[in-house]
Amino acid sequence: MKRLKVALAGKPNSGKSSLFNQLTGLNQKTGNFPGVTVDKKTGICQLNGDTQAEIIDLPGIYSLYPRSLDEKIVAEIFSDRRNQHFPNKVILVADATNLQSSLLLLTQLIDLRIPTVLVLNMVDLAAKSGQSVDVIKFAQSLDLPVVLVNARSGQGIQSLKKTLAGTIPVSSQKIYPIDKEILPAVEDIKKHFSLESNYEAYQYLQQVDHLTFLSKEEKSYINETALQYGFFKGKYQGAETIIRYQYIQDLLSKVILKNADSEWKRFSYRIDKVLTHKIWGYLIFFTILFLIFQSIFAWAQAPMDFIDSTFANLSNLLNNTFPEGPFFDLITQGIIPGIGGILIFVPQIAILFAFIAVLEETGYMSRVVFLMDKIMRKFGMSGKSVVPLISGWACAIPAIMATRTIENWKDRLITIFVTPLMSCSARLPVYAILVALIIPDDKLFGFFNFQGIALMGLYLLGFLAAILSALAMKWLVKSKDRSYLIMEMPTYRMPNWSNVGVTIVSKTKTFVFEAGKVILAISIVLWVLASYGPTEQMNAAESVIDKQIENNQQEAADRENLIMAYRLEHSYAGIIGKALEPAIAPLGYDWKIGIALITSFAAREVFVGTIATIYSVGNTEDQTTIKSRLRAEINPETGGPRFTKATGLSLLVFYTFAMQCMSTLAIVKRETNGWKWPMMQLAYMTALAYFSALIVYQVFS
Repeated sequence: MKRLKVALAGKPNSGKSSLFNQLTGLNQKTGNFPGVTVDKKTGICQLNGDTQAEIIDLPGIYSLYPRSLDEKIVAEIFSDRRNQHFPNKVILVADATNLQSSLLLLTQLIDLRIPTVLVLNMVDLAAKSGQSVDVIKFAQSLDLPVVLVNARSGQGIQSLKKTLAGTIPVSSQKIYPIDKEILPAVEDIKKHFSLESNYEAYQYLQQVDHLTFLSKEEKSYINETALQYGFFKGKYQGAETIIRYQYIQDLLSKVILKNADSEWKRFSYRIDKVLTHKIWGYLIFFTILFLIFQSIFAWAQAPMDFIDSTFANLSNLLNNTFPEGPFFDLITQGIIPGIGGILIFVPQIAILFAFIAVLEETGYMSRVVFLMDKIMRKFGMSGKSVVPLISGWACAIPAIMATRTIENWKDRLITIFVTPLMSCSARLPVYAILVALIIPDDKLFGFFNFQGIALMGLYLLGFLAAILSALAMKWLVKSKDRSYLIMEMPTYRMPNWSNVGVTIVSKTKTFVFEAGKVILAISIVLWVLASYGPTEQMNAAESVIDKQIENNQQEAADRENLIMAYRLEHSYAGIIGKALEPAIAPLGYDWKIGIALITSFAAREVFVGTIATIYSVGNTEDQTTIKSRLRAEINPETGGPRFTKATGLSLLVFYTFAMQCMSTLAIVKRETNGWKWPMMQLAYMTALAYFSALIVYQVFS
């Protein structure tokens, strides 16, 4: 079967993601470009019976002159034919309602002599605006295929696949003529590096410092050639841009038969007057957040209870079916509770990502970025910081990667430092189980769920900590640079439900398989640590308990559970937890919670899997649900429940502020090129979490 490599390129908000989903469906995966933490989405598309394409969804970019790392990656791929991601063909996605700003990159790809298909996306909106384009003349003028597509509905996708499967010749157009005075330098570079076009050689001269694929010797040769021929970087870029836009303007004047009527956007303008209003805009945004967190508890409760009880029943069934032995105990007390601790939170995570996807699909998320820009600047961050912070509600790792779009070093550093304080989806399992334990499932005014209100309060607490921390860093980190927010507002649209579905499935899969692997592995290790310990102490369990209950008939009836509890306390896990207990006792935690604090440093959501496993080990009765096991846990010092309101609130505050994520630390180290900032971040967030939890416990106990 013939295999092609096809790059999907275009400016931000041109509909690339929708087109990528239409072409690849669920046959896609996310990774990083080699050597950098920039998101790389790839997927497989079957073009016809004997041709398959690997689609690479490149970061949004306006031109080959980059400012952020995302843009540098794209510029490097198109400038280096040896790059493993260099495409056989390119799909240039253009917003049909705003062609002028979409075609600058296309003119550069033409001069690079890369086979390209121009996709005019959002043709439904273009038709609604009254715009009319002569597609045949468009294709003839550019000397490349032009395909009309509505990526949201799937219109034109089959035509695009057919075009990609066929032969796409390189366009014969030459848009930017190299200036005569620098032509000798360009031809020298072209010949020395055996390049395809003059423009490719021109880019080597212009961007020698940014092209990391060039060796030190190759960069020296380019710099020497530039000096020899009097070539100065940046001198010709302004003139080039003017020439390209003149070409685009002339082209559009020929192919646009009727211009768009500005009236078609009037509806969006009217909505924006309300949604971006300096008062109503914020009220509406926080009302939407309130409803989201209400829904997370109200809608997810039934499926979560079903999953919880299903795994409890499965443990009981297998426990009664299997013969006694360590291997079968591992399955019923380690693996099954571990898997249950993963899957129980799938409904809530799916609902959270569904809401985020809908907000992005409708165009509302861009308004939130614009709305919050004014607030962010007062706290030492730029408007571009809003995107990473909002992304932090999903996961801190891609959110920190997203700071690459922030050009100002100070703004970027502050954003990286405070983003982990935003409550990510990994905290959601911890919040969910603890809120369900200590907050009554009652309703305010018969409608507003108290648990949903508590959940929203935790998210707002994390956001408040983030902006106050940013304010403090604003005075600590000094920089004279200023930055500005420049963005295009997409038109309001109904969400594409297939895109929403793909987002829900892909994000949930990531949680289940990525976080799930860690949770399951730690659950198994924990079971081993909790089931075994120093031989002398473990063997002495029966004699110690028999002596303890010698004259106590009530305790004698519970002999088996007392023996198991003794062994757990003297296991390797118990020894670790006991060593930590003096430090965490003032927060209301015992050694079992201490074990969960240690293991959850691998990933926050591991807390629940750890608790599920710890309270399953040695349980000789029927396996109950996670919630009921936690409710039944007794504090031996007070005789009351271990998870009181004070302990639960203390844990909630601790996990709101604590770093508790090795992967986030690793990403911060990579983004800041050293351990200084991640170690400061870890120390600050741990201290904030510890002392805040201490105050909360002491106040409520």
